[in-house]
Amino acid sequence: QVQLVESGGGSVQAGGSLRLSCAASRYTYSTYYMAWFRQAPGKEREGVAAIDSYGRTTYAESVKGRFTISQDNAKILYLQMNSLKAEDTAVYYCAARGGVPLWIGSWLEPSRYLHWGQGTQVTVSS
Repeated sequence: QVQLVESGGGSVQAGGSLRLSCAASRYTYSTYYMAWFRQAPGKEREGVAAIDSYGRTTYAESVKGRFTISQDNAKILYLQMNSLKAEDTAVYYCAARGGVPLWIGSWLEPSRYLHWGQGTQVTVSS
């Protein structure tokens, strides 16, 4: 059973920065995808950024140039969030999947992911 545990959320003023982390345990896939999603109250869960086991990345248009997804050899996933805006306020989730290759255009679709963390709150005040 893959386990994903997020950390690093909190409250920050607009223009500030936060870094989220997601520790993955029991993850044995050689080819995999990991991603960050977010869900604001009353809204659907949306993809923010994703990365594959080769280090290729994709981002939602709303965060391009402000957020950076990365991972280290210990399979810890990061999301560096800079120039935060009030509209970035949401619960942020880490997700992962392995197995068959995905078309990069689908990497930010929640339905593509099998494993999810419990979420971490990010609140940006204006």
